[in-house]
Amino acid sequence: MAKWTAQHEAPEPLEGPIVATVTGGTILWFALFLFQLPFCGWFADRGMLWWVWTCALGGVLGLVGLWYVRGRDAALKRHADALAAGNEGEQAGPAPRAG
Repeated sequence: MAKWTAQHEAPEPLEGPIVATVTGGTILWFALFLFQLPFCGWFADRGMLWWVWTCALGGVLGLVGLWYVRGRDAALKRHADALAAGNEGEQAGPAPRAG
């Protein structure tokens, strides 16, 4: 059997409002947790208490994800700024030699 190889290159990854998306998801998880909190006894009686804790954990993991994507976004901006600064230096030409 022949080894599988791609016939075409993979598309570029989609970039979008990642920080806003993760923030919205985190808010949604915490809202669901707060909505279910008064019904904790109802969930416990039916053996579905894990629903409440799933929402709480989703919110906590969302905070971790928010920290991660904000750092990623800042790193991408620093990289773009460094590339722009490097291109400006190339366009100005080499520095004149002394002597």
